[in-house]
Amino acid sequence: MKELTIEAKVENLPKVLEFIDSGLEDDGCSMKNQMKIDIAVEELFVNIAHYAYRDKVGSAVIKYSNDDGKAIISLIDSGLHYDPLAKDDPDVSLSAEEREIGGLGIYMVKNSMDDVKYEYVDNQNITTITKSLN
Repeated sequence: MKELTIEAKVENLPKVLEFIDSGLEDDGCSMKNQMKIDIAVEELFVNIAHYAYRDKVGSAVIKYSNDDGKAIISLIDSGLHYDPLAKDDPDVSLSAEEREIGGLGIYMVKNSMDDVKYEYVDNQNITTITKSLN
């Protein structure tokens, strides 16, 4: 397992994606799935950067591993307790004007990954995504 600890600031997103892409490339991930994973990681990391620590800056831990041909990526923060999976999915049959604000990014993550899990352990939010490398 590889691990990166970084300040949860939007400007650190390129470093996070570089860390993830390095593991994905080493493990032979298809470009199609790498792009899907990058979008999911971006959504989750930016949410941490914007909301986890309110007006303060905290850290995020990004963990990457390959388990039998599946990329497993966890994003961990010690910010406000928040389960991104608890909110109902947006009604995508409605127009953007009719739909409530928020939730579309997490909806895309849930629909593009093989598995998405959230847990709150030791005052930490842990969101884990899993996606086949091929």
